Amino acid sequence: MAYLFDIIIIVACIFALWGGAVWVVESASHIAKKFGLSELVIGLTVVAIATSAPEFAVTVYAALTDQSAISVGNVIGSNIFNLGIILGIVALYSTVNTSRTILVRDSLLLFFAGILLLIFFWDLTLTRIEGIILFATLVIYIYVLIKQKELIEEEIPEGDFNWFDVPKLIIGAALIIGGAHFLVDSASSLARMFGISEWIIGITIVAAGTSAPELATSVVAIIKGKHGISIGNLIGSDLFNILGVLGVASILKPLNLVQAEYTSIILLVAAMIILLVMIRTGWKISRIEGAILIGIALFRWWIDFIF
Repeated sequence: MAYLFDIIIIVACIFALWGGAVWVVESASHIAKKFGLSELVIGLTVVAIATSAPEFAVTVYAALTDQSAISVGNVIGSNIFNLGIILGIVALYSTVNTSRTILVRDSLLLFFAGILLLIFFWDLTLTRIEGIILFATLVIYIYVLIKQKELIEEEIPEGDFNWFDVPKLIIGAALIIGGAHFLVDSASSLARMFGISEWIIGITIVAAGTSAPELATSVVAIIKGKHGISIGNLIGSDLFNILGVLGVASILKPLNLVQAEYTSIILLVAAMIILLVMIRTGWKISRIEGAILIGIALFRWWIDFIF
């Protein structure tokens, strides 16, 4: 019966991460507006970073507690979930319109980030120096976007600052940090109990849980007909995951993998190439392509399970 307790904790933590991310996004955006930051800067920094806060908290905590498999697996799994399951579901609901900007500016950089991971993890270790390179790439990317006044499509919360935004920000951050702590601990316990590797738990259950904010944002955006926000949110989130989250985590503590786990990164980059082709063909992602994306994501998870 002990496993039921762990499952309950995992579900509760997913809701905590989701709710905490929503509160942090809303309150931080209102506070940023209060200090006179433009929507451009808020979208590229405050909102983008806040929506990746669950992945960041889980990945960093797992890295600091010597659970590299969950740490890296969470980021790789989140990217699989974002670009496969979530984008696939959105495309099944309605054809997703793309653009040359999404392809050239954002998707190609995401592919480049994937190639960097392949190179850096060649020796199965992501060092501090390599982490600095990843994070520096993200900083340069954001700087160029702000300089050119180009916006990653992000949903900026409406409303103005009020006194409750400060405690709301603190409570939201506490929910994310606490949720990350107990999610990693319970996921690790569940893995040991059932004889499953921490990598499998990290790349599936933990990754799906930390991607909850992206799922909510993308579904709401597509219902509102905001295709750019839907796909832009997912690609932007994956960029922050690889360059920012893994970058910071490896700076704090080098991350290690085994050969079988490295295969998942190869499959992730292969899926990125397929996505680039889909984005370019007709400048849209059709329902059939959405179903293909979901199939690819499920296939990659199956590969992880059998190896």
